[in-house]
Amino acid sequence: MASKESTSSYSQFACIGAGFSGIALGVTLKRWYGITDIRFFERHSDLGGTWYANKYPGAACDVPSVLYSYSFEPNPNWSRVLPSQEELWKYQKHVADKYDLPSKMTFGVEVQKCQWIEQHKRWVLDVRDCKTGTTFRHECRFLFAGSGILVTPREIDIPGSEDFKGSIFHTSQWRSDVDVEGKNVVVIGNGCTAAQIVPSVVDKTKHLTQIVRAKHWMLPPIDGVYTDYMKSIFKYLPGTMMIQRLLIFLFAEIELKAVPMTTSAAKFRQKRRAYAEKFMRDTAPAKYHDLLIPDFEIGCKRRIYDSGYLASLHSKNLTLTNERALKIVENGVETERGFVEADVIVLANGFSTNTFLEGVEVVGRDETLTQHWDSFGGAEAYNCSAMSGFPNFFMILGPNATTGHTSAIMAIENSVNFALRILKPVLGSPNGVIELDRDAEERYVNRIQDDLSKTVWNSGCQSWYIQPHSENSRVWNAMVYPYSQGYLWYRSLFPVWRDWKITGRTRNWKSVLRLLLKTLGQEKGCMRLSAQLHS
Repeated sequence: MASKESTSSYSQFACIGAGFSGIALGVTLKRWYGITDIRFFERHSDLGGTWYANKYPGAACDVPSVLYSYSFEPNPNWSRVLPSQEELWKYQKHVADKYDLPSKMTFGVEVQKCQWIEQHKRWVLDVRDCKTGTTFRHECRFLFAGSGILVTPREIDIPGSEDFKGSIFHTSQWRSDVDVEGKNVVVIGNGCTAAQIVPSVVDKTKHLTQIVRAKHWMLPPIDGVYTDYMKSIFKYLPGTMMIQRLLIFLFAEIELKAVPMTTSAAKFRQKRRAYAEKFMRDTAPAKYHDLLIPDFEIGCKRRIYDSGYLASLHSKNLTLTNERALKIVENGVETERGFVEADVIVLANGFSTNTFLEGVEVVGRDETLTQHWDSFGGAEAYNCSAMSGFPNFFMILGPNATTGHTSAIMAIENSVNFALRILKPVLGSPNGVIELDRDAEERYVNRIQDDLSKTVWNSGCQSWYIQPHSENSRVWNAMVYPYSQGYLWYRSLFPVWRDWKITGRTRNWKSVLRLLLKTLGQEKGCMRLSAQLHS
């Protein structure tokens, strides 16, 4: 039985997670308000989140580095357009060290429960040490969830994994102690991750069999190396990185033209589809075209930028199959038409989606977060960040925050900036509370879901964007933002204050000045009245 400490620690702010989201929060708090009283709780043994955990061969970002980085911390020294996992993690570490954030991070712990205590106007967190099992409590005034959206590996839906005598693991839990050299390897899945792993390991294996479970539209790579000359320009010529970032953002925004289910968007998708199909047919072996090329709208699923995957399918020691895996046995995988021998099985079957803060019980004023979302029909949040009934609580990269065609870091900054603007009126008050109005939340969420229903993401393909649903239930999409990130940035600049309930507001210099002038006015009035009485 796990032991429990009786005392509680305290910080003004607390954040679940220490990846890109948590680091952005810590830096922005310090830059904007000079606040350093924050504590981060991270389940991994170091900071970085996704880019610490995912260390599989070929792991890299598919968004250009100049856009997949903080606007407040440009990096002129990126080695290439699409940075590797290692380079991204080093960038995160650099930013965190620069603002002295690691000293405020607790690693190897899991937040199990967060509960709002109305009497004290605080959140109480139950935190468990992953190694010892010891639990302790931490209290804070303002709670942020920055644990990401693709975190929990999807459970394998093939029976028998416990009988396998070789090594079996999910891509996000890649075992560096397992050598695939000269081994029979089976990769289950063919999404973005598998498309990076297969070309990185196929030449080392004795034989690699990839079991295809779905089809994806693939596009030519947009990668390239930054030369020393280019790095010097970015470093010494002011404004060049900002211009590059803006141009890449605008270029990425072109993809939004494919999103609406309109006649003009359909024409744009048709052109993109023809372009992608030609690339796939020209690059992949003809015998695999039927297994790879989709029959659904381009854009319905997240596109894959091919980093050598299609070309690697020409390898003589590689087999691509769409045979359904029936059972994992001690020495391989039984399929519907045969058997595939395996020494190593790699699960590239993705992550749990349309779920947020999985494994954490969040208890607000009158209900849990799960109950709150059930009342709507799925995970949701006002401006992708806040829910009614959960005071002083914000999500970073929450429901509907990201857009598949552009950088998640933009969405993170938008979420952080919005939340810290909303919290400004209560930051200096010991008991300040800010809470979203339920009606405002309902209006926002209904608009988001209605607009998503008119997009290509909801056009009918089997996609992780869509929450599993019955035939007659509402199609729920909690994974993507139906508009431009530029619009979310704009909404984050100008909070709609009538949508919020604020108590214990900080008296800033303007309110203090108004009170002083009012008091002086009353004193002058009293003096005039006294003079009149004595005249």
